[in-house]
Amino acid sequence: MRFLLAIPISFIRLVIQSIGLATSQIWANKVRSVLTTLGIIIGVASVTAVIAALTGLKTTIMSDLETFGTNKIFIGPQWPDKGPSKKASWRLIKFKPEHFDGLLQHCPSVQDFTRISGFNESVRHGEYSIESASITGVDTGWIKIESRGLLEGRPFSLVDETQGRRVCLIDPLLRDKLHMDKDCVGEFITIGNNTFRVVGVIEERPSMAFGGGGRGENFEVFIPFTTHYRMDEPWFHVVAASKSPPLSDDAKAEITFFLRKTRRIKPGNPNTFRVQTVESEVRVFKRVMATITAVAGGIVGISLIVGGVGIMNIMLVSVSERTREIGLRKAVGARSSAILTQFLNEAVVLCCVGGLFGIGFGQLITIAVTKIPNANLDQAHIPGWAILMSFGFSAVVGIFFGMFPAVKAARLDPIEALRHE
Repeated sequence: MRFLLAIPISFIRLVIQSIGLATSQIWANKVRSVLTTLGIIIGVASVTAVIAALTGLKTTIMSDLETFGTNKIFIGPQWPDKGPSKKASWRLIKFKPEHFDGLLQHCPSVQDFTRISGFNESVRHGEYSIESASITGVDTGWIKIESRGLLEGRPFSLVDETQGRRVCLIDPLLRDKLHMDKDCVGEFITIGNNTFRVVGVIEERPSMAFGGGGRGENFEVFIPFTTHYRMDEPWFHVVAASKSPPLSDDAKAEITFFLRKTRRIKPGNPNTFRVQTVESEVRVFKRVMATITAVAGGIVGISLIVGGVGIMNIMLVSVSERTREIGLRKAVGARSSAILTQFLNEAVVLCCVGGLFGIGFGQLITIAVTKIPNANLDQAHIPGWAILMSFGFSAVVGIFFGMFPAVKAARLDPIEALRHE
């Protein structure tokens, strides 16, 4: 038992002694050691900074997608690439309101849906007017899907929707532009040539780093979809929400089956509509970002290999300078394994010290990147796996490029080494 324990203890003791000797040699040649590790420092700093910037970009975009809603499903009419409906009239391709009757009952994975139509029109209130406002026809489920609450008033009721009442919801920007009272519920506005009664004030669209939103010259008015359809029979699309993001694919399959039935598409014929989930786009985005991070990190990581070559060169010089020392150590009984371990540890310590400083400089670069105005990289940070990878790769570089000089030192003949001048 003691013999079995003695082997690892002896090895650990040898490694510790070798690290001590390596550290003393590095300290004795400080300037040369700094210049030697400069390539490793630059390489690690570059890799960590690039990964931090890409991670921050991914975090920002994912935050936008969370705000937008990852359980959303977009449904729109579409001409197929083949089949009997390839050149069909737009009147046959476009959706009709009755195509979606009973959708919630037949699609258990769908939480809610709304038909959406839109147009731009002038809006007036008293002597004040707006030349072009965004008028959107929506169903009662729109508020839940978009997660936009009401500041004043009430949402559309089932009666508003079924009877096609001329009521509307407006955003605060339009309310202020038309100089309406803060509590403007019950007042009337004119959209084109039609008068609508304001029943509520909707929250502003949430701001997103890349998707816009928030305040701006985008005046919004929402009217019941049925009201707009009775006025114009517009081309419209549908936005649905699954009960949870993981159920998006199930909801997509259910909606596809349901619409093929309601649109009377024969088996074997292509769909005359498209169903697209945000969750599937999120998965694609994550895969793309992972590939970009790997490729960018790999390209920048080439500088680590250049730094490794520098480590090998300086270690070969060190072997030449210390040939007599190696011969003397071998003459008094040092084993070749001890010599190899010493020089290998010296290369690894050089790379690890360079990696440590590189991570520090990478953090400084990351902090600077977060301060760049309008870059949307304020969430840039070095993930833990990147720190471990950089430090580990530095050690691997030290072992790989330090092995040849260490083997050369271990194989020196002690008599020839003692004769070296």
